[in-house]
Amino acid sequence: MYKLLFTDSYEEKVKKFLKKHPEIEKQYIKTLQLLELNPFHPSLRLHHFKTSNFEGYSVSINLSYRISLEFLVSEQEILLVNIGDHQDIYNKK
Repeated sequence: MYKLLFTDSYEEKVKKFLKKHPEIEKQYIKTLQLLELNPFHPSLRLHHFKTSNFEGYSVSINLSYRISLEFLVSEQEILLVNIGDHQDIYNKK
């Protein structure tokens, strides 16, 4: 089982995100639960990506929204970094 790490910065982003998108709160919670159990589960669509500001991984909450993260593999920990749509996560305009 993996341990999820929540920074203060991430917590603030989640508060704003869920206030704007309350309809996906259950999907978000389910994503976190599955991420903790098995980050490689196919429904999470885990993949590596790199932008000018960040290199890490992304998992899907649904088809529109993602969570970006870093794996701390030796400790089996997952550091949650950002939440949002494609533009927010991949810096695409």
